[in-house]
Amino acid sequence: MRYAKVDTRSDLHSVEVPSTAKQVDFLMLLQEELKELGFCDVMYDELTTFLTATIPSNLPEEHADVPTIGFIAHVDTADFNSENIQPQVFHHYDGQDVVLNQEQNIVMSVEEFPHLKNYVGETLVTTDGTTLLGADDKAGLVSIVQAGIYLLNHPEIKHGKIRLAFGCDEEIGKGAHRFDAESFGADFAYTLDSGEVGKLEYETFNAAGAKLVFHGTSVHPGSAYGVMVNALAEAAKFFNRLPKVEVPEKTKGYDGFYMLSQQKGDIGEVRATYIIRDHSKEKFLERKANFLQLVEEQNNTYDHPRIDCTIVDQYYNMYDILKEDMTPVELAKEAYRACGIEPVINPFRGGTDGCIITFKGIPTPNLFTGAENLHGQYEFVTLESMQKASDVVLKIIELTTDK
Repeated sequence: MRYAKVDTRSDLHSVEVPSTAKQVDFLMLLQEELKELGFCDVMYDELTTFLTATIPSNLPEEHADVPTIGFIAHVDTADFNSENIQPQVFHHYDGQDVVLNQEQNIVMSVEEFPHLKNYVGETLVTTDGTTLLGADDKAGLVSIVQAGIYLLNHPEIKHGKIRLAFGCDEEIGKGAHRFDAESFGADFAYTLDSGEVGKLEYETFNAAGAKLVFHGTSVHPGSAYGVMVNALAEAAKFFNRLPKVEVPEKTKGYDGFYMLSQQKGDIGEVRATYIIRDHSKEKFLERKANFLQLVEEQNNTYDHPRIDCTIVDQYYNMYDILKEDMTPVELAKEAYRACGIEPVINPFRGGTDGCIITFKGIPTPNLFTGAENLHGQYEFVTLESMQKASDVVLKIIELTTDK
């Protein structure tokens, strides 16, 4: 709760690195606490904007071949109000509607959020209805740290070298690109950045972002005949050229899509941002090519090109790397089941820092945090869910050492 109260929201439109200074303020706090707790090699790197730490191996030299495992979380929160976060605790949750804010009549109802019934009897942590909670990803962060504290306090538990990393700007897709995989030095790693208990993700989208600029000709409507080119209308025309059913709201599973995510402008100029997603690398390449072809076709309808288009790849499907050696995934599955948790495995319709880190050379699937209703005022997590995440971390370490 103390960590949740610290505002660490990132800013997509910032040109600073990291995007907000308050993320670094939080990492400085965390750095001092990790040192006090007994973690080793605790260091914040201004270039990568990651705080890293180590739990040294306590195995004899003849077992030096035990893999080094990494556990990673991000400290920034999403694009939702994060000022004056006031977490609330409901002990022995009774399964009924939760009044988050009586004064403003903000209620988290079981009818709207039936998953609440899964947490009857547990210790529920919520917002006050006016901010997000920040369990994405501070719940993952504390589950990692708590597992580390347990190992430090129980030296009789034998394990190899453990590396921890906590970074900035995940929510805006900029943090992991700065991650230094070589100096981190893990053989494989895990992000704790998924949702409800049981989720295990190792298939993600391939992702690209497209920026379009539509150049119009703005004149007075009274003398517009044969002269005006309305950039607003041309942007709408392009949107309507895309497949109508290949949008997020009409796709699921392994289906890919195009999405108009932002657009603004006037008759003279419109700037639009699209995202392009697909699990299949082949279909992903086809989608980008199709997008560019539609731009070219529409440009050919003008006396000179009026649409500028730039497409930049953002991340790739980590499964394309992981499928070559599924050891981290199989270890996670075994750890879940050893903790009494059945893995819930579905293609993830998004991406994680692990996508970038996997392609940097450290295979990094994504584990659950236990948090639900992320990125908004109804976000919650239970103490018991975070304990389960911590237990899974410890079990992965144990299994790796045993094997």
